[in-house]
Amino acid sequence: MSHKAVAIKPADDPAFQLPASLAGLSLPMIIGGIVALVGGAFFSNSAIGGRFGMSSYLVAYMYCLTLAIGSLFFVLIQHLTRAGWSVVVRRVAELMMIMVIPLALLFIPIAVSAYTGSLYVWSVEGYQADHGIPSAIWKQKELWLNPNWFVVRSLIYLTVWCGIAAWYYRGSQRQDETGEITITEKLQARSGPAVIAFSFCTSFAAFDWVMSLAPMWFSTMFGVYIFTGSILSAHCAICLFSFLLQRAGAMRDEVTVEHYHDLGKLIFGFICFWGYISFSQYMLIWYANIPEETHWFYTRSTDGWFNVSVLLMVLHWGLPFAGTMSRHVRRRPWLITCWAAYILVLHLVDLYWIIMPEAGMGLGGATGIIATLVCVVGMVALMLGLMLKLAAGTRVVAVRDPRLGESLAFENF
Repeated sequence: MSHKAVAIKPADDPAFQLPASLAGLSLPMIIGGIVALVGGAFFSNSAIGGRFGMSSYLVAYMYCLTLAIGSLFFVLIQHLTRAGWSVVVRRVAELMMIMVIPLALLFIPIAVSAYTGSLYVWSVEGYQADHGIPSAIWKQKELWLNPNWFVVRSLIYLTVWCGIAAWYYRGSQRQDETGEITITEKLQARSGPAVIAFSFCTSFAAFDWVMSLAPMWFSTMFGVYIFTGSILSAHCAICLFSFLLQRAGAMRDEVTVEHYHDLGKLIFGFICFWGYISFSQYMLIWYANIPEETHWFYTRSTDGWFNVSVLLMVLHWGLPFAGTMSRHVRRRPWLITCWAAYILVLHLVDLYWIIMPEAGMGLGGATGIIATLVCVVGMVALMLGLMLKLAAGTRVVAVRDPRLGESLAFENF
């Protein structure tokens, strides 16, 4: 790291404010997002029926949630490791992580579906008898998979995420006003327990909200799989939003090639980690060849899902692995940003591949895919609109963080 002296701009410098061109998009995105989300869910449910409509909603929800909790983990890790390089991009992650609060409200339809059976088959009366599941095994499953306990657990996960995100966001905002170093010290001191609580909630939420779509299937690696996609997509979103903010005129001098280089290294690293976890989960289940474990992957090798499985291996791992490996790519902001946007699209395909086979409608056809995309675009637009609304009332850089000078002077070796 370089020790060169870098001048720090005043806290009220326009470079730290959300550009007016972006601030003006807030309300249209919120309204358009709500309309698209409701319309997409309704169209999906009415045009295809079954569990497809709620499954489309779950895809949209998990896409936005993984970005939010991945950003939350990013913030926690920066404090846990006392990182200085990331200060100038950390506020972007903070704005994304706080979206877990409105997402907690958007969980209500999923909670209701636990009672109606419109999403989770384990809540449908007669499911056990219809599928010939032994009563003794099903009674054990019901101890965990029942609507009331499902909702209570979900409230715990959301409360923990929202509590951690709100506490770290308020602390960062308060430091912008006071410049107190003790605030950073408190944030760092709480980061260890916060990471532990985050890890438990993320793993169990993945089990409850996604893995239980196939109630007889189980994988101890599934929570890590969802986490890996979350942190990978969060790094991509941080890179993309930082680049867009710079293009709009904010923090032009603060975020440099060096920061994009580090974000690129993290994107490359988590591409490798995603590939490792994906292969490891498949390999362990494949060579054990236990029927109650293999049916999940068998479903994803039929009805057109096999093609999606192959495409994920090539396009979600192989192509970005080769594309982000080079130092020259990572040191070109526009190029690494293009890769970040590309990976965010493939993250959506990955979630579609995880969730939609359990709806029992195959790929859903053009109608189903379009309806799901409308849901996703609607929820993403809603979250972006809320982010811009929040960003307009704050600064896009943590202007009084004690390590801001270190971040501005950061250089890769």
